[in-house]
Amino acid sequence: MTDSSSQIWENVPSPFCGIASDDLKIQVTGNEIKVLANGDAITVAGFEQPVTDTLPRVGGKTVTLEEAVAAAAGYLSDARLPLFSGFGTDVNDTRAALALADRCRGVLDKSKAEASLRNLLVLSDTGWVATTLGELKNRVEVLVVFGSDIEADFPRFYERLIWNKETLFGQDTAKREIIYIGRPPSGNASTAPDGRKALVLPCPMESYPEIAAALNALARGVSLQVETIGGLAVTELGAVIDKLKAAKYSVVTWSAGHLNYPHAELTIQQLCQAIVAINQSGETRAAVLPLGGQDGHRTASQVFAWQTGYPGRISYARGYPEFDPYHYSMSKLLANGEADVLVWVATLNARQTPPVVAIPSIVIGRSGMVFEQEPSVYIPVGAPGIDHAGHMYRCDNVVSMPLKKLRDSGLPSGAEVLKEIERIL
Repeated sequence: MTDSSSQIWENVPSPFCGIASDDLKIQVTGNEIKVLANGDAITVAGFEQPVTDTLPRVGGKTVTLEEAVAAAAGYLSDARLPLFSGFGTDVNDTRAALALADRCRGVLDKSKAEASLRNLLVLSDTGWVATTLGELKNRVEVLVVFGSDIEADFPRFYERLIWNKETLFGQDTAKREIIYIGRPPSGNASTAPDGRKALVLPCPMESYPEIAAALNALARGVSLQVETIGGLAVTELGAVIDKLKAAKYSVVTWSAGHLNYPHAELTIQQLCQAIVAINQSGETRAAVLPLGGQDGHRTASQVFAWQTGYPGRISYARGYPEFDPYHYSMSKLLANGEADVLVWVATLNARQTPPVVAIPSIVIGRSGMVFEQEPSVYIPVGAPGIDHAGHMYRCDNVVSMPLKKLRDSGLPSGAEVLKEIERIL
């Protein structure tokens, strides 16, 4: 039984998980939100985050929104090189951040750029044969998860996309086969409905590059003159390739954030090239599916790309967008003392707070943020998909999901604040 002032929302899309689950049942009572059905650890934490801060602060003191906007504009007008980062946002917030960075000739770098860059370097260098969540859901027979625990990042991945009861082509999804290479799953979501466990071939992270290279070689028909590679038997790796070749449709997936070691892009490239080799037989279809993009980070990459031609690490210092994946890194700019103001935009996840910096910081973030270092300016804003409508991209980059406004908290959107700062500059 619910309070008479409560409102129930059905089929609510989640802006917090990369697969954009759109079947949530939400109860809204005033500013309080409760996930009633189909939630998981990530979506429940995102939706049920309480509204705490409603007024901006400058130097730790409560001020009006107009005063906070003026203070932020003052810092930016005096800045030599403003640095914009964070970007756990929706489409409108990201577009407004880009426009403001263009106006004050700043640099933009997502806080999670290091992980996404591992994928982008491969895509820009050799390309890949990638699939979508829809194709995975309807066609996959064999799924190989490389070096990643996707259950931790995407709790409903198997429920929504692998063990789903219906497909467009009448496939018996209960017969699908899951193979983990490297990092085992943290839960039981990958266990088939009939009780079959995922095949796990465990190995340490330092072995990932040579194992990926071995898979690529085996996919191309190369005979390896060793018995083990990275602690795994070559016969085991060969069996994985045989399963991929025998399937009508197979997918290799990974989460780049879990491949956290130097030059991990070369590991990803080897996996992508193995898939190319498997497809060349003409007897099967295989694809890769890079996972990631929680809290709107794929959305930021998409907006950056269509607005500037580049997916991130962009500088407007010369009056036009320039891309440099090395020199425009947030960590490098801060470490070298090149940036003199940090603008942190994160309107989805209140736990995505800025680093401690020695320069003035402006935070346009979701209400409820707790800082290790009080920002020079903090303007709490509403979350897209909760406090205002918006759009975000799924992790496969092909679908822009509409986000609903579920309540009226009185908080402005990040885009409104950013546009007002730009207006008075």
